[in-house]
Amino acid sequence: MTADNSSNAGNADRLARHGEALSFFTDRVHAVRADQWDGPTPCTDWTVHDLVNHLASEQLWVPPLLDGATMESVGDAFDGDMLGPDPVASWDTAAEAAGAAFREPGALDRTVHLSSGDSSAAFYCGQMTVDLVVHAWDLSRAIGADETLPEGLVDFAAREVAPYADELEKSGLFAAAVEPPPGADAQTRLLNLMGRRV
Repeated sequence: MTADNSSNAGNADRLARHGEALSFFTDRVHAVRADQWDGPTPCTDWTVHDLVNHLASEQLWVPPLLDGATMESVGDAFDGDMLGPDPVASWDTAAEAAGAAFREPGALDRTVHLSSGDSSAAFYCGQMTVDLVVHAWDLSRAIGADETLPEGLVDFAAREVAPYADELEKSGLFAAAVEPPPGADAQTRLLNLMGRRV
């Protein structure tokens, strides 16, 4: 297999995992009851609405970033409430736009301008997948849904985050890692690494 074919295969797997994570999170959004949107989540100071809104905003950033936009050119377009009167429909619209943008031919070969600096779109896609996976657990716990994450997504997220695991807390976006209990399974180890107490 040539290096180019290997890269294509890697990108295909990355896109598949992103699509799976997006679908899994979407299933959880559709499971939120009307009386649960103001409920607490494992994310400090975030309600269910805040959590889903955060993810919706992240999805809305994907199309412009993949088109070469910068943080400055987008500005505050996706700040504030992106969910409006119909949170589920708003999430679906944002998720479909992000998925379609990543699936465009050659999208993962581009460079994106992130707040942390320029990055490959493939790395960005991986980060977005990890975020969806971990926050799907947060949302599941918040609404009393099954907290079991798909094994393939747990394995992907663990591999993806391993190279920069030591930087997670420093980013300010994650709590300090939690020491996993003896014999912890892969999901528990991933969540502990991301600062979750399971």
